[in-house]
Amino acid sequence: MKAYEGTFIKKSGEVRTLKFAKLGDLPQGFLPETKGKKKALKEDMELVWDIENNSYRVFNYSTIVGKLKEFDFQPTV
Repeated sequence: MKAYEGTFIKKSGEVRTLKFAKLGDLPQGFLPETKGKKKALKEDMELVWDIENNSYRVFNYSTIVGKLKEFDFQPTV
């Protein structure tokens, strides 16, 4: 499956690099329930799955540093 590595600047000004999968790319049943996570996000933000910390994160495309790097990732279900 596709996964991505990207760096962006958080609201606090901190630079963050994140390895993530887009929720639609993950196998069915892989994720914990998203109840309470589906709040309205700005157009330039996306709810993603942090593959290193196994948790939801929001990736901010409006403050991206460089480009996303795509790589193959094999999750364990």
